[in-house]
Amino acid sequence: MAKTPGQSTTAKAAPVLLSGGNPQIAKGDGDAPVQAYIAAMPGWKRGLGERLDALIVRNVPDVSKAVRWNSPFHGIEGQGWFVSFHVFTHYVKVMFFSGMSADPTRRHGEKQGCALDRHLR
Repeated sequence: MAKTPGQSTTAKAAPVLLSGGNPQIAKGDGDAPVQAYIAAMPGWKRGLGERLDALIVRNVPDVSKAVRWNSPFHGIEGQGWFVSFHVFTHYVKVMFFSGMSADPTRRHGEKQGCALDRHLR
């Protein structure tokens, strides 16, 4: 088959899913690696990732994004990260940084320094 201009001859490999189904996405800054992570989230978790990202962007228009430690992070330039999420087998963990200022009532997980987490199913 002839290659047309701009067409790649190699297929792009799908991201590897780590234990629990968490996508393995290379560390990177900006929207592109975060969208790659969300696109690789398995099953119903992808829709949840899309909704979380849209909710954050709608409420924090100049949000900074990055993928670190195989998780998408959202933050404010000069102020740090304020939320991240991570895929597990049966839920998506949403971690709010500086969570001590949030409602301390906890159903899942434990306080870890200045963070508050929620497990969404």
